[in-house]
Amino acid sequence: MDHRTNWSNEDFDAMSWHDVHVHGLRIVENEDDDGSAELLLDIDYILEWIKGEEGFSFVVAQATLQFHKVFGLKLSIDYATPSAGMCAFSLASIERELVTYPTGHTSFKWSMGINWPSGSIEFEAPGFTQRTCGQPVTQSGQWLASAQRNASGAS
Repeated sequence: MDHRTNWSNEDFDAMSWHDVHVHGLRIVENEDDDGSAELLLDIDYILEWIKGEEGFSFVVAQATLQFHKVFGLKLSIDYATPSAGMCAFSLASIERELVTYPTGHTSFKWSMGINWPSGSIEFEAPGFTQRTCGQPVTQSGQWLASAQRNASGAS
């Protein structure tokens, strides 16, 4: 399989973030003073699911998923109800819906379902980029151990 290192809006339909783990989230205010920000997620992106006789193995690489000109951010992550220990949270999916304003301006409404612990992330943004910042690893787990991750991943 082709293990790409960079993706953008045009690649959305070919990508999946199911069971991708998020280790960090950063909000960087945009300098153009329009009230928007860059939203960066430090993730373990699953490049490939490999079905074997005894289950799956995964090709995983650390990556930065960056949404551009984000506004209207809503976060809901519940670690308290299940008495979950603090750990990376896991995405169920990322979905987007085209939004067209009366001015003709277009953007997307993004929705990220979180499957562990329960929660969601929602916002509007015109697009995203994603880039790997580590070498792909083939393993039985869907996320990288701390020792496998570059500490400066979400920069």
